[in-house]
Amino acid sequence: MAAIQRIHFLLQERRRERRRRSNTTYINAFVRTSFNPLEVLPDEAIIRKFRLSRGQIMELLGVVHPHLVRRTRRSFALTPAVQLLAALRFYATGSYYEVLGDGLGLSRASLSRAVTAVTDVLLLHLAERMSFPSTPEDIRRVNQGFHAVAGLPRVIGAIDGTLVPIATPSTHGPRYICRKGYAAINTMVVCSAEGEFLDVVARWPGSTHDAFIWENTGLCRAAEGGGFGGCWLLGDSGFPLRPFLLTPYLHAQTEPQAGYNRAHKVTRAVVERAIGVWKQRFRCLNKGAGGLQLHPRKCCAVIVVTALLHNMALRANIQLPDDEGLHDEEAEDNLPDIQDLHPAGQQVRQGLVDNLFGP
Repeated sequence: MAAIQRIHFLLQERRRERRRRSNTTYINAFVRTSFNPLEVLPDEAIIRKFRLSRGQIMELLGVVHPHLVRRTRRSFALTPAVQLLAALRFYATGSYYEVLGDGLGLSRASLSRAVTAVTDVLLLHLAERMSFPSTPEDIRRVNQGFHAVAGLPRVIGAIDGTLVPIATPSTHGPRYICRKGYAAINTMVVCSAEGEFLDVVARWPGSTHDAFIWENTGLCRAAEGGGFGGCWLLGDSGFPLRPFLLTPYLHAQTEPQAGYNRAHKVTRAVVERAIGVWKQRFRCLNKGAGGLQLHPRKCCAVIVVTALLHNMALRANIQLPDDEGLHDEEAEDNLPDIQDLHPAGQQVRQGLVDNLFGP
């Protein structure tokens, strides 16, 4: 009799445990499908958490919703809104643990899937929002922006390379180890005088030289074909001197050359500031956040998507919070000086020096 009672008791306990688990599942699923920070957080908190305004997030939701909703028709699946917010929060922090603690009802696996899905959709559908100036009106606008900095004419962009830390890949790991000793994607960016990205190339392992990356871009091929129309980029001495890519003098011999170097440095500094703001806005790119713990291909996609989102934030004049100062990472990112001085590039540079800084 005691044995039968014991079995009956165990069966009742099992039924109660199943009910508890069912209730917990329902509650978690309700959170995942119903909790919406956009409805409860003030504007300042939304920008701090997600780096974009409420309106911009709703705009992005309109972009991703048709492509993510098909994935969510099973019971209690993550909604497109939750997936988008989770991805934005990950971009902002670089930390799975902070996102998991935000009450969105995510597991680590579901967060990883959400980041991948949202990144792929945004990469595909936002890419056209970043473009190098090609029309006379756009070129004139960019030229005027740079001319206002230090008087240099016909500047069409400032170029630089930056290292985005990642987890060391299991395949070809040594190729990703940069000169600073950690795994990274060496990313080439070109920006306007206002710090808006005009071109981003994120595909090369951290050991790759800036000059090699530049010479293997579509932008370089366009410049070689005369696509810059007599305009030029400004780059540091890690890039080759070309008629369409002006670098500083390694050792200025005259006062006009020194004057050119000063104007070049001040003008090109806009790209260093742009990179600093970008990495601080989206700390997943920042070494202080531990690096992107993703497959290299996914890392490259995240890099480009965050650059697109940075442009969105910049156009809306969304500032970083006052207590989030910039970290000077870029001072360590500059490559050694190289001696690739094309004669035509030297001629263009000297002509600019003579016209602007000569007696």
